[in-house]
Amino acid sequence: MKTDVLIAGAGPVGLTMASEFARYGLSVRIVDKNTQRTDKSKALVLWARTLELIDRMSPNAADRFIQAGLKAESVYIFSGNDTIGHADMKEVDSKYKFVLMIAQSETERLLEEHLATFNVKAERQTELTDFKETADGVSYVVKHADGSEETGEASWLIGADGAHSIVRHKLNKEFHGSTLLSDWMLADIHLTGVQGPPAINLYWHADGILALFPLQGTRYRIIANVGESSGSIGEGHRPDPTVEDIQRVLDARGPGGIKTGDPVWLSNFSINERKVDDYRLGRVFVAGDAAHVHSPAGGQGMNTGMQDAFNLTWKLALVSRGLCPPEPLLLSYSAERSPVAKLLLEFTGKATAASVLQGGVKQYIRNHVASLVLGFSPVTHTMSNVLSEISIGYSDSPLNPQTQHAHNGVKPGKRAPIRDNEPPVGSGDAPRFALFAESNNMPASLLQKYNSLLEATPRTPFSPDSLALVRPDGYVALSTKSGDWKAVETYLNQFLPKAS
Repeated sequence: MKTDVLIAGAGPVGLTMASEFARYGLSVRIVDKNTQRTDKSKALVLWARTLELIDRMSPNAADRFIQAGLKAESVYIFSGNDTIGHADMKEVDSKYKFVLMIAQSETERLLEEHLATFNVKAERQTELTDFKETADGVSYVVKHADGSEETGEASWLIGADGAHSIVRHKLNKEFHGSTLLSDWMLADIHLTGVQGPPAINLYWHADGILALFPLQGTRYRIIANVGESSGSIGEGHRPDPTVEDIQRVLDARGPGGIKTGDPVWLSNFSINERKVDDYRLGRVFVAGDAAHVHSPAGGQGMNTGMQDAFNLTWKLALVSRGLCPPEPLLLSYSAERSPVAKLLLEFTGKATAASVLQGGVKQYIRNHVASLVLGFSPVTHTMSNVLSEISIGYSDSPLNPQTQHAHNGVKPGKRAPIRDNEPPVGSGDAPRFALFAESNNMPASLLQKYNSLLEATPRTPFSPDSLALVRPDGYVALSTKSGDWKAVETYLNQFLPKAS
């Protein structure tokens, strides 16, 4: 039996993909070569925009993640005892005014539990080994734990199978970028003596950076650079750090008084900064680390991958259900998400370079300039919105109307305002656009004509004399003046001609 979507990789990105497709009524199969979900913390931050998008998956979905994590309301940069900069997450333009610290193992557990509500389960020890696009789908081969092989067919294939993606490899998509010539240590470890409320603390030191991330109780994540590497790609070229190594770095670079306890996970790693140019070839897509890998500075890699999933799934669902032709919807996936990853690579690369800057004079200038710039409230407000990914938008999207302009400040491609006590746009069992407009003069035929694409009832407009059409992923599709129903119909006819 042919499956609508085959997903390779059952990490956070693949599980998010599978959950969204299942919510939209598509048949989905998700396979992973590993024996079980990760038991490591790995990625450990969920930012506000990701929580907003999770909240669309089911009623109070984000609350389940929040209950399993720890809220941190601040990001600090220190140099010795001096505070260089401070981002207050209470300034974020979202109801999620914090950083949610949650181990990747917990994120995967919650996503697996959500996926199970649709009677879908990740098939572990099942590895995608080959695939080929056909006239109306993708034929594929998977290998099971006992060595047996199985062939199957899917309408679409998505590679969410990590930095060493077999899907990307088979597509011959080049992973552009570089490996930083420095080695890093990582420790998930119990600490005592950490002062203050839960916060992400970054310490700039003459020897390098020390990053301290709170988890539950006395458990923390520590990241620090430990010197130049030979340039070899991958992990394992240094011995894993010991508890004594971690204590020495804490004593040298930290505020003092912090003592190590029992370790949970100790490792060394190197940083790759790479991405593909295009996230799609025909009926095959890549997402998450299969499409882009980043420095851990900012903790945004997993969030970016999960947002890849939220971007693609509603589009592919509309196409798969026969409501829209493939283009321009599927073309817009890479056009929208690739620039986001490019900007993230630039941001994390610069942040990493600044944190490991060597030389007393250079470090003095860095600290002085950073302290000066981050002392301005508008800068820290912007910084908070950037970190939380609230500021992400698609101003150059091919889905934006070419002849329309922003009305009352709501621009096409921007994240739509989210109001309290209002269901998230895009919730429910089908991807639907939402109209924010006065309906007293709305043509009766409009909702009937597009009843499979629009919410049944218009919502209160964002501002007087305005009309906005919002995509199922919560970004503005169209912004115009109140009563401009012709613009709505033109938009839907232009981009969704099968609905007319």
